[in-house]
Amino acid sequence: MSAITRIASPLPLPFSRATIAGGFLFLSGQIPMDANGQVVRGDIRAQTDAAIARIRETLALAGAGLQDVVKVTVWLSDLALFADFNDAYKQHFQDGFPCRSTVEAKLAMEVDVEIEVQAWIGDKTPRGGASYTPGPVSEA
Repeated sequence: MSAITRIASPLPLPFSRATIAGGFLFLSGQIPMDANGQVVRGDIRAQTDAAIARIRETLALAGAGLQDVVKVTVWLSDLALFADFNDAYKQHFQDGFPCRSTVEAKLAMEVDVEIEVQAWIGDKTPRGGASYTPGPVSEA
């Protein structure tokens, strides 16, 4: 049995915002949304900044920041956006770049980018204000 902590999504959807397991923090994919849950439209730079802002918020709930990110997966609606995406993305990682994969895919809500990250948090304790669902999970 392993202890797993789930940080609930603020959206009424069947997934966790993040999950903590074995010192790692796994975030669900983030699309460009504002604090009110409204999709941010605009160019790929604006959408990238909005998605990373949501990632920062979720990382902070677990006592982490972008410097703790070890792996990033990016989905772009069109690989023609790759260069402009990279220009926006690199502004957010001042402490070095995590490993990353980028693929092209049709995305929900007609956005141009979705970003999913994994971070190392070790034994950091999640901060107050988040909704947690701790519980044992058996190994399959």
